[in-house]
Amino acid sequence: MWLLDQWAERHILDAQRNGEFDSQLGSGKPLELDDDSHIPLELRAAWRLLINSVCLPPELQHRKDAIELNDLFKTIGHNHPEYTAIRKKLLLLELKLQNAGMSTDFLHGEYADRLLHKIDEE
Repeated sequence: MWLLDQWAERHILDAQRNGEFDSQLGSGKPLELDDDSHIPLELRAAWRLLINSVCLPPELQHRKDAIELNDLFKTIGHNHPEYTAIRKKLLLLELKLQNAGMSTDFLHGEYADRLLHKIDEE
C-alpha cells in the first residue's frame, strides 16, 4: 500500500503544480468540515451518506414536521375543516418524539416563556 500511496501523492502534487484544481468550487478556501465526533465510528459512513443526500434521521424529520404542523395549527381556527385532522397528526408526532426520548417543549412554547423569564431576571 505504501507504493500506491506515494504514487497517488505524486499525481496529486503534479496536478496542484499544473493548476488542475484551481477551477474547482471552493478552491483556495478552507474546508468546512462537519463535527461528527458524536457519531459512533461504525455509523459515520452511513451518517455522512444520509447528510449528503439531504435525508434527516426519523426523529429530526418528525420534529421538523411537528414544527410545521404546529405553525399551521396556530393559524387555523376551530371551525376549519382540517382542524381535527391536523390536531391528530400533531399529537401523533408528539407521541413519536416522546417515545424517541426527545423533548416536545418546543411545541407548547414553554421553552420560549422560560427563556424570556430568565432574560427578564438578568
